[in-house]
Formats: sequence, C-alpha cells, structure tokens
Amino acid sequence: MTVSDPRAFLTSLFDAAVKAADPLTGIQAHLPPRPKGRTIVVGAGKGSAQMAAALERCWDGPIEGLVVTRYGFSAPCKRIEIIEAAHPVPDEAGLIASKRLLKLIEGLTADDLVIALISGGGSALLPLPAGALGLADEIAVNKALLASGAPISAMNVIRKHLSNIKGGRLAAAAYPAKVVSLVVSDIPGDDPALVASGPTVPGAGTRAEALDLIRLYKLDLPPEVMTHIATADVDAPFPDDARFARNEVHVIASAGVSLEAAAASACMAGIEAAILSDAIEGEAREAAHVHAAIAREILNRNRPFPKPIVLLSGGETTVTLTGKGKGGRNSEFLLSLAIDIDGANGIHAMAADTDGIDGSEDNAGAFADGGTVARLRKAGLVPAEMLRNNDAWSAFNAIGDLFVPGPTGTNVNDLRAILIQ
Repeated sequence: MTVSDPRAFLTSLFDAAVKAADPLTGIQAHLPPRPKGRTIVVGAGKGSAQMAAALERCWDGPIEGLVVTRYGFSAPCKRIEIIEAAHPVPDEAGLIASKRLLKLIEGLTADDLVIALISGGGSALLPLPAGALGLADEIAVNKALLASGAPISAMNVIRKHLSNIKGGRLAAAAYPAKVVSLVVSDIPGDDPALVASGPTVPGAGTRAEALDLIRLYKLDLPPEVMTHIATADVDAPFPDDARFARNEVHVIASAGVSLEAAAASACMAGIEAAILSDAIEGEAREAAHVHAAIAREILNRNRPFPKPIVLLSGGETTVTLTGKGKGGRNSEFLLSLAIDIDGANGIHAMAADTDGIDGSEDNAGAFADGGTVARLRKAGLVPAEMLRNNDAWSAFNAIGDLFVPGPTGTNVNDLRAILIQ
C-alpha cells in the first residue's frame, strides 16, 4: 500500500498520540477517594490546566486550588484557579504563582488531601529561588541549561537544588496532608521525580551530582548560584523522608503509550509501524543522522524492515546552541534529517512536540522529505548554514513546512514519525 498524502498520514499519527495522552482517561483511572477534610489542588505544567478541567469533571465533592500553565495554554475551570506564566524562561508571574501555591497548602491536617497535577514544563513555570537567590538568578540558570545541550534529567537535578518548591519541597510543605500526584510524563524513562523537577515527588539526585553536572556541561552560572549550591544545607529531601510516607504517585500518560497509539493508527491505515524507542536523548542533529541512516537502508535495501513502514520514536533530544537562529529540537532534528535524505524520494518525516510547541515559537515541529533541501535552495537558503546557526525554524518557515497544531493540552514529549514507501 502507498500513502497518497504523507503529511495527512503523519498528522493523523500525531493526533492519535495526543489523544492517547488525554488526561481525563488517566485521572479517572487514578482518582483518590474523598478525604474527611479539605481537597486542595495544586499543579504546574503545559498540560496542567487541561488536567484541572478533567479533574473538575470527575470530582464529586468540594474542591479548591490553583495550577500554573504556560501563556496561551489555559482551559476553562470553575473551582480551580488557572494562572499563566512564562515558559521556557521563568517570569514574575510564575514567581507569584509559586508563592501562592505554598501559601495554599499551609496549615493542612492529616485529614486533608492534596491532589498535584504535574506535567512537563512545570519547572520553568515554578520559579521560587532558594536562600538569597533571586528571580534573575533562576532565569540565568534556565537560560544556561537550555543552551547547554544537557538532557532534561540533568537539568532537573540542578534546578531542584536551587529552589524552595522543586525536588519534593511542595509535598513536604503540605505535610501532614496526604499528597496524590498525577503525572503526565515528558521524561525518557518516565521517572516522575524528574517531571517538572518533581515539586511533589522527591528524587535521588544529590547536590554533589548537581555540582558534577554543572562542571560536565561547563555551565557558566552566576557566582551567587555557585555559592548557594556549594552549601550543605541546600540538599533536597530524599524519597525515604517520613513526610512522604503516605503519598501516592501515578504516571497517567507517557510517551510509550502514545507511541503505541500512533503505531496502532498506522496499522489501521494499512502501514506497518516500528517503534524504535520512547527514550531517545542526545543532540537532535545527531539523532537525526541515525534515523536517516535507517530510513535510507529501508528505502534502498528493504532492511531491517520491509517497506512501506513508518518508524516511530519518542524521548527528548537536546540542542547545544552555537548559533543565533530560531528553532526547537524537533525542527533542528528535521533539518539535519532533510540534509541526510536529500533526493531520497519515498521518505517523508514529521517531528513534533506533543504539547504543540517546539522551543519558543508557535509551531510543534515541521515536515521534511527528500525534496526539502531542494526547496530550501530554491528559496535562496543554504541548509547547512541554517543548521549551523540553529535556525531551523526560519528554514521551514520560509518554505511553508512548519507544523502548527496549537496547544494540545498534554505533554508526553516528542513524536518522530518517518514514513518510507
């Protein structure tokens, strides 16, 4: 079977992946029983507003609370307040929201319940600098991390040691109330302690590990930050802390589930699917080389899979910024892939962030195929130069190949789909 409209087909796989990550389904399956006391909702992330709306639909008792999401990602709620703030670089609105979240859970008792709605992006949306640090310091750290090429797991180990709310501290502040965390994972491996830097889920990453990572990725951080993190009393809580003994954590949506949904959608359309991995990390352009090599092997030699087939992968790649262009990891992946598959008729690809936003622009990702490089050259652009300048957004924008679905209401990391026929 041959797909007559590859882009429509690839878009349908993205839609299936997003639908599988609908927070309503996961929340219904993990809804805690009503407590004797109050029910307070807290949350943060690019999918937190939609999670709050879903929770309101399910909960049959009194409920109150506040969640913070990215600008433009809100959803209508009647009992849970939604605040918008900046992502990926924090702002004052996020700082105010973080302080209000901590205030909201003050003075709770063992009869009270806190439901935490956590999704990817929550780390930037919850700035609350520790010690003598200020918002400018947290912004500087975030910018350095975003430009470093460090994986999200490393970023979050560092972030939680500079915060009064991350690394389980929000849950610790709610003690002795029980905290039930419902997590939409955008982390390779789905460790809930790493999603949004784990405000309600303590992790094992230590301060010593954070210092090692700062050295490893050659992060140029403000002196005040380095002084703070070198102090022994800034260690984040550990999972065996007695304050977390009654708490529950449920991952209600993940990249693996979404990839399986995309694969099932492809099979229903008559195209076999191969899931390469749901935990691919590393430089976006390097990951593209591997994907392109496999795609060309299938196209030219019908191995390791016979064509037609669609290759699927998830996870979160990174981009080490050396240029001054626009773009996110998905568009950079695709520009690198496009260069590698130049002239290879029969290969069509899409890479997109399941939250609907790739980087800081309004696109989720883009489309590429064997003719992308030719179209870029016809537009007067030099693809290799665009890639060197980290300017993939401008490249795909110039030829009308950006993918712009808008905010999706969830966030289970990236979906890469490569059709070979």
